[in-house]
Amino acid sequence: MIRKLEEKDIDRIMNIWFESNRKAHDFIPKKYWLEHYEMVKKMIPQSEVYVSIDNQSQAIQGFIGIDDEYIMGIFVDAQKQSHGVGSQLLKFVKSKKKNLTLNVYQKNKRAIQFYLKNGFIIVEDGFDEDTMEKEYTMVYKDK
Repeated sequence: MIRKLEEKDIDRIMNIWFESNRKAHDFIPKKYWLEHYEMVKKMIPQSEVYVSIDNQSQAIQGFIGIDDEYIMGIFVDAQKQSHGVGSQLLKFVKSKKKNLTLNVYQKNKRAIQFYLKNGFIIVEDGFDEDTMEKEYTMVYKDK
């Protein structure tokens, strides 16, 4: 089940946010994520966020954050990765938005493959000044 974020979800999704960023972006120092933790925690309730809930345990498995047509990120609990949670979240957002854009680090090969498999294309090379890492801008357009 996918539903809108509730205030009681914040601590759980912040744990998922931190752990999945550390795992997916092991090329970025842990310090970077720790320094941004509180800022992200304050921004989350002000954003459009949807959570994926396990039907049996009712536990949050992952979440997606969007700002208009920009995907700020898809984050999935490490134990639930490669079980379709990210795909379900993306499909849910695609049903609401006709066009989507996101940025992904070029070193995050797994995420790039996930987005390509889900109909996104790379449209631009970029550079994230905060992390000093190369990134791609990817877009999805509903046909």
